[in-house]
Amino acid sequence: MTRTEYRWLLPSAMADPELPGDRARRRRTVRDWVVDITAFLCAAFIGMVAVSVIDADESTADVVVFVDSVVGAAACCALWLRRRWPVGLAVALTAVAVVEPVAVGALLVALFSLAVHRPLKPTAIVSAAALVTVPVQPLVRPDPQTGYVASVLFGVLLVLLALSWGLGVRSRRQLVLSLRERARRAEAEAELRAERAQRLAREAIAREMHDVLAHRLTLLSVHAGALEFRPDAPTAEIARAAGVIRDSSHEALQDLREIIGVLRGPGEAGEGERPQPTLTTLDTLIEESRQAGMKVTLDQRVAAPAEAPAATGRTVYRIAQECLTNARKHAPGAEVTVTVTGGPGDGLTIEVANPAPNEPFERVPGSGQGLIGLTERATLAGGSLEHGPTPDGGFLVRARLPWPAG
Repeated sequence: MTRTEYRWLLPSAMADPELPGDRARRRRTVRDWVVDITAFLCAAFIGMVAVSVIDADESTADVVVFVDSVVGAAACCALWLRRRWPVGLAVALTAVAVVEPVAVGALLVALFSLAVHRPLKPTAIVSAAALVTVPVQPLVRPDPQTGYVASVLFGVLLVLLALSWGLGVRSRRQLVLSLRERARRAEAEAELRAERAQRLAREAIAREMHDVLAHRLTLLSVHAGALEFRPDAPTAEIARAAGVIRDSSHEALQDLREIIGVLRGPGEAGEGERPQPTLTTLDTLIEESRQAGMKVTLDQRVAAPAEAPAATGRTVYRIAQECLTNARKHAPGAEVTVTVTGGPGDGLTIEVANPAPNEPFERVPGSGQGLIGLTERATLAGGSLEHGPTPDGGFLVRARLPWPAG
């Protein structure tokens, strides 16, 4: 996933101070209609109470009551614009409420909407203006039944109540949005981890393919070359070489089938899976190499090879397999010595050494990645591997692998 594709995972509150839904929708949903109607009815109820209080005052002219009613109705109807222009509506109603008490209900609803749908800065500015006008309204339109101080305190309390309610709703929406974005981000990160694990598994399969098939294909190449350059060889040798070619081809096909089964996914590898090699199967590998015509000496000094950890034993097997393959390519005819020592707590040490070849030979091409793969395999197993030429012109590979005690 690229950096550009990852940007959408950032919380909206960080990328944009406005929440989704702050801007008016082109079409109202059912929930929007319910909320808008409820807000209109609340503002209308407060306006009707204010009109009834004004009408109860005998000193108020009927024309003033009529004008207040019309202005109050217009203020309530203007609330249908609160989603599209919450700031402008709140500013306009703040100015109207100074001279028209019946617009107070609409102003409270507008301040609530402003706090819900706009960031803190414009909300704070408009709210400060509304609080400043609260002491002015009782002076312009005093209420004979309520004192000035009580009117101011009651007005400030209503404004603060509407603002705090709106800010609480917005904070809750931001929290829900943050949790949703966090869940999406966690899901995306889980997908990235799964892709990385899959990629690492495929790389491990590729290394396994190299280690396994290189051994088989080298046998095919060596014996096919022998048949090509020695067509007059005894019948027994030709038959033995042909048998090795046949067996190696069969084993290579088996290995390819297993690898393809792993690539297909869990549970789809088929019923023909063979057990993975361990330290106990090292003798079989040595015997297979001897049957192919190699001179191999195995010095097995591990008292209980069956008790070795499966991963460590498999690593030892693969190291020996790759070293025998390399010796067959680069030192044909030379005697190879495989030494395995160690035990629980001391770890396992495998050494594969061969002297320089005595006779000239035709080199078999290689990928050059075998020793690199062995080093990586040993490192992943928690050990180390070193390799290099010996003073007599031979080659030595030594690997140390962990074997925990107990």
